[in-house]
Amino acid sequence: MDQFADSQTMSLSHSIADSAGGLISPAPKSSTDFSGRRASAAAHWHGFTQMAEPAGPVIASARGCVLTTVDGRDLIDGVSSLWCNLHGHRHPAIDAAVIEQLGRVAHVTTLGMAADVTEELAARLAQITPGNLSHTFFSSDGSSAVEAAVKMAFQYWRQTQPASNRHRFLALGRAYHGDTTGSVSLGGIDHFHKLFGPILFDPIRGPVPCSYRHSAEANDLTNHYAAIYEDLIRRHADELVAVVMEPLVQGAAGMITHPPGLLRRIREACDRHDVLLIVDEVATGFGRTGRLFACEHESVTPDILCMGKGITGGYLPMAATIATPKVFDAFLGSAPENRQFFHGHTYGGNPLAAAAAIASIDLLTAPGMIDQINTTADRLRSAIEPVRNHRHVGDIRGRGMMIGIELVADRTTRQPFDPTLQIGRRVCDRLLDHGVWLRPLGDVVIVMPPLAISDAQIAQISTALRHAIQTEVPRCCDAST
Repeated sequence: MDQFADSQTMSLSHSIADSAGGLISPAPKSSTDFSGRRASAAAHWHGFTQMAEPAGPVIASARGCVLTTVDGRDLIDGVSSLWCNLHGHRHPAIDAAVIEQLGRVAHVTTLGMAADVTEELAARLAQITPGNLSHTFFSSDGSSAVEAAVKMAFQYWRQTQPASNRHRFLALGRAYHGDTTGSVSLGGIDHFHKLFGPILFDPIRGPVPCSYRHSAEANDLTNHYAAIYEDLIRRHADELVAVVMEPLVQGAAGMITHPPGLLRRIREACDRHDVLLIVDEVATGFGRTGRLFACEHESVTPDILCMGKGITGGYLPMAATIATPKVFDAFLGSAPENRQFFHGHTYGGNPLAAAAAIASIDLLTAPGMIDQINTTADRLRSAIEPVRNHRHVGDIRGRGMMIGIELVADRTTRQPFDPTLQIGRRVCDRLLDHGVWLRPLGDVVIVMPPLAISDAQIAQISTALRHAIQTEVPRCCDAST
């Protein structure tokens, strides 16, 4: 039986890998017509997508930073397949790692056992994450990583201070931490979250630490926002489980960029008042901000760090929640004490995903790679900067390879457009004519390509943006008057 299984695996590996280096050959194109499909015929229900409207692109294959649709169009993947692809599609090293792992074992549980490759990944994450973060719990997506962190932090206090009243979390204004119930509870974007209010817990909510829209008197933004959060932590310390925040950049809020030093000040306030700090690096981690993790910019080690998206280089679903020994040790004891973490996922720590993650980490930690990422980020920002001259571009913001371009009705007053005009969406629809796929957040056009984007592709994105904004924004403005 084992001999048969081995021969089947070898046959499968040969059929999906070519002899030039393990690249997966494109699958045959489907004969199904996917274009212009109406909602009644849509078997696939897309997230955050109005299904009554015409269907978006359907992808048949990809290579590098380019997606190819079923009708043969090439599109630059300008949002890294929702912010997760790092090295481009079909990277030889990651393809080879997944194929090799497929020849050994595709999946085993992490409840009481683990695959060797998953153990190796946990050790690698302990090496590359900030400070003494060293104990990793695996899940399948960023929202689940945050959900695990919430329960982990709550159980920590129940087991270290059983009589305490710690049951609340402090979250940032316009926070986004995913779409499961606990993560949505922490979220503060009404457009996404308000509908679900009756089934959510209620966090303590701080202001949006935005460097673009802020009160006129807040000249020193770091001190302004830090003082507010320090006061909230001080006043609620006895009931706070943790502060939960995205570091430096709030991606889904529209690439809201924090004033420098705010993360460090919040860490220090948490230390003074014995409150845990949970940092959500699902979007910012793995090189996106110019460091492996955004926390490194301010020399901060959180008590718990959440990661996802780029952890496998954009190949397979995986997320992780990594904790310090202080947190982990609170869960140790004899079996009858029932101190173990009461949480788990069927596919957490999947070996195929772990193999992809290790290969991606090898690429990220190669000598000179972070410098190369920063050079690419500088070129991307320089190429996009001329867009700022358009009278309806209010702000270009972000860190590293995370960029948001906010379109406004009046750049002097920063007055936003009427949301019913859907300016951001119209601009991104127009970009398809120029071979670029971007996805907006309201009227903030997000530019977040793979770290491996080429200079020629950067130039194409820049040119396409200028044309799309110059064409669509005046047209929408004229139509609204």
